[in-house]
Amino acid sequence: MADIFDLFKKIENTPKAGMGNVSWLIAGLGNPGTEYVRTRHNVGFMAADALASACHIAIDRAKFHALIGEGNVGETRVLLMKPQTYMNASGKAVAEAASFYKIAPEHVIVYSDDISLAPGRLRIRMNGSAGGHNGLKSIIECLGSENFPRIKIGVGQKPTPEYDLAEWVLGKLPPKEYDAVLARMENLVDGTRALLAGDHDLAARLCNGSGS
Repeated sequence: MADIFDLFKKIENTPKAGMGNVSWLIAGLGNPGTEYVRTRHNVGFMAADALASACHIAIDRAKFHALIGEGNVGETRVLLMKPQTYMNASGKAVAEAASFYKIAPEHVIVYSDDISLAPGRLRIRMNGSAGGHNGLKSIIECLGSENFPRIKIGVGQKPTPEYDLAEWVLGKLPPKEYDAVLARMENLVDGTRALLAGDHDLAARLCNGSGS
C-alpha cells in the first residue's frame, strides 16, 4: 500500500507534459482594489495584464499574497503575478513565490511605474537601487538583492516640486497619458520576451526608445 501512495505522490509532483518547471518570476506592481484602477502606481498591473493577454495566461489564482498565473512566454515557463499586498509590501509576495520556486533574483522581472519618465516611456534596468520607489524598495529588502531586472514605465513628473508624491502616483492617468502608456505595452511584451531569451541588447532596443 505504501508503494501505491508513493506512486501517487510521484505523479502529483511530476510537471504536466509540455508544461515544464517555472524558471522565471514576473511581477507587475500596483495596489489592489477598483479605486486604484488606471492610477499611475498601477501601470505595473497594466503591464502584467498585457503580457498575460499576449501569452494566453490567466492571472486568476490567489497564492503568495498575490493573484498569479502560470504559462509559457516563448519557450520559458513563468509565474506571472500581481501582488495584493499594496505597493509598500510588494516584496513579501515576490520573495515568497521566488522562495517556493527556488528562483534567483536574476530571474525575477519587475514592472513598475517611474515618475522620472514621460508617460509611455519605457526603460530597462538589469539591477540597481529602488530610486525612491517603495515597491522596488520592498522587493530589494525581501530578496536581499538589487540584482533583478526591471522594466520601468513612465507616468510623468509631478506638476510642481511641492505637489504631494503619494497624491500624484495614486492619481488617475488622464486619457491621453493612459493611451500613451497603453501604446507601449506591445514593446514591453516584446522586450520581456527578449529578456527571457537572454538578449538584453534587443530588449533595450525594444523598450528604451522615445515612445509615443
